[in-house]
Amino acid sequence: MGGSQSREDLELSDSDTEGQEEEETEEEENYQDVSNETPEKSSSTGRNRPKTPSSLDEVESKLKALKLKYPSTTTRTQQSPNSNFKNGVKLYLHIGGNTPKAKWVSSEKLTSYSFIKTSKINGQDEEEDSESESEGVCWWVLKVSTKIRAKVAVEMQLKTLKEQRRVDFVADGVWAIKFFSDEDYKVFNSKYQECLFENTFGYESNEANKVKVYGKDFVGWANPEKADDSMWEDAEDDFLKSPGSVTPVRGNQDLQEEFEEAANGGIQSLALGALDNSFLVGNSGIQVVKNFSHGIHGKGAYVNFGSGNHRSASNSVHSTPKKALLMRAETNMLLMSPMNEGKLHSTGLHQLDIETGKIITEWRFEKDGTDITMRDIANDSKGAQLDPSGSTFLGLDDNRLCRWDMRDRHGIVQNLATANTPVLNWTQGHQFSRGTNFQCFASTGDGSIVVGSRDGKIRLYSGNSMRQAKTAFPGLGSPITHVDVTFDGKWILGTTDTYLILICTLFTDKDGKMKTGFNGRMGNRIAAPRLLKLTPLDSHLAGVNNKFQKAQFSWVTENGKQERHLVATAGKFSAIWNFQQVKNGSHECYRNQEGLKSCYCYKVVLKDDSIVDSRFMHDKFAVSDSPEAPLVIATPMKRPTWLPGLDPPPYLDGTFSLAGDFGFDFDPLGLGDDDPESGVCRQSGSLLTRFAMAGVAGNSFHRFVLHKTRLGLKTSAEISH
Repeated sequence: MGGSQSREDLELSDSDTEGQEEEETEEEENYQDVSNETPEKSSSTGRNRPKTPSSLDEVESKLKALKLKYPSTTTRTQQSPNSNFKNGVKLYLHIGGNTPKAKWVSSEKLTSYSFIKTSKINGQDEEEDSESESEGVCWWVLKVSTKIRAKVAVEMQLKTLKEQRRVDFVADGVWAIKFFSDEDYKVFNSKYQECLFENTFGYESNEANKVKVYGKDFVGWANPEKADDSMWEDAEDDFLKSPGSVTPVRGNQDLQEEFEEAANGGIQSLALGALDNSFLVGNSGIQVVKNFSHGIHGKGAYVNFGSGNHRSASNSVHSTPKKALLMRAETNMLLMSPMNEGKLHSTGLHQLDIETGKIITEWRFEKDGTDITMRDIANDSKGAQLDPSGSTFLGLDDNRLCRWDMRDRHGIVQNLATANTPVLNWTQGHQFSRGTNFQCFASTGDGSIVVGSRDGKIRLYSGNSMRQAKTAFPGLGSPITHVDVTFDGKWILGTTDTYLILICTLFTDKDGKMKTGFNGRMGNRIAAPRLLKLTPLDSHLAGVNNKFQKAQFSWVTENGKQERHLVATAGKFSAIWNFQQVKNGSHECYRNQEGLKSCYCYKVVLKDDSIVDSRFMHDKFAVSDSPEAPLVIATPMKRPTWLPGLDPPPYLDGTFSLAGDFGFDFDPLGLGDDDPESGVCRQSGSLLTRFAMAGVAGNSFHRFVLHKTRLGLKTSAEISH
């Protein structure tokens, strides 16, 4: 695991500029020599040449006087070429990717930029730009030389470096612009922010429109310099007082990473347990693995989705679940599969008894006698999956927020053996008429609920009322695709495609009491959020599918303990932020920043494939000399290859079931079992013996083995990849 390299902060390689500086120095030195010698040469020249008219002497003296000023003027021009060149900048390109030879190179020593409002973003010339405003919807576009033409948007991942008078961004590559003066840098940033606001919200950037977008109570979000950051400082003090903060940490101790591969097909999601086991949800079943203080291990038992004796009323049981929810002290799991490929909504879910490996029933979502859909489900609270008697859970759809109960509405447990697709009981909730566009949600330790929406809004609901939000934070223009909240409800972490948003819910009420936005209206006493971003270079290197996904806090389920880290996936990257560092307003990332503070201080785990999910194990698995519980990272796995005609290992054929012996004779390190490569080698040896006994020439078979690719046999190293 490596830290976030300041690769974009490497010295910009500009040998031409260095040469200019050396040349300027030489010119200044020569100029001094010429200045010192001029009077002497003039007198000598005056003695040797014919006398000229006084008028010509005056002209010559004036020319000499002008000549003496030329080197100084030239030097100033070289130092600030943009003095006679509108919007003059230097343009750099990053090459070499994530290799030791990576560097910045000069693309253009002197060029210009402009912001153009146009309906034609790519591949259009300037003549078309001037006429495009009348052709429907127009966008602000940044144009640099003839090489860059990009719509001004958060996808540019623009990062400012004020001390270097420089901005970095992504536009079919990673680029950097350097400005010749502080004023040039300031003008660019101001114009960029105006264009970004207009492109994002559709309004011209002014104070009235900012109030229209954010609301008068959230003026600090539009103008962070006016926001009250005292809540962040109070939260830092609170963190230092928490019992969890005294955990001893070794010097240079790094987070421990555990990587687990799927046993059957690719991993689609993780369902981490806080007790003995965790679960890897794959294409056709669930693999059970063992929890340890150093991670999850083992090619454990495998539950096939079709192994239950319950007859499903639909075929959705055979599709890959998009959501797996542990319940009842982690002995049951709810599996929700989408109705159609590419759609997240589901008309019901399946209940899996983990101890027997059987899908025992299929539940149906229904309200007032009508079938409805859900797009997400969640536990009632952060620790609800540990409750052995839990029968309720939360549900979310585009315009619905509710609580479902698996018990009969009259308090009698439904007879699942005779019920024909039992109906879940809607016990609490609200169906909004329109406009909420809910996308995701999460619950706190006391059952309060945070909901993220497509318009970027984040709403806070108390556990007792789902009809009206206590607090509604405005959107920053990007949909919230995932949301998490700390156990105590003081912090919210929202995921968008290009950044994470960290919100403090604390405020002081009129009586001077500290509250959260879940149990009181915050009014205008709201701190500005902070953004967590990848650098432009890391965003580019993360791969094609480089959108942020599933950002989460580390996992605690007890009062008085504090989450210590944040983790999110982006393409081939897992990025980990230190929570305390993000909250520290004086750390280096925030220096000289304008607007909402953005944190780029993170550690990176890089994988060969796009990462499916990254999650911290429960904090009970953190050892005494570690700063955090292990981090589990899941990526899709290609199915290993074995000899044609031979049976695959039992945990790869989908037939291995729990058979009632769950949790016993578990060998977490695999010392008692052969790995798949050893099995292939052993069976290959058996074949070799049979061929020899049948009289097959040993030499011919030896050549056959050496040319293994003819039958698709791979070496251990090849199989592991």
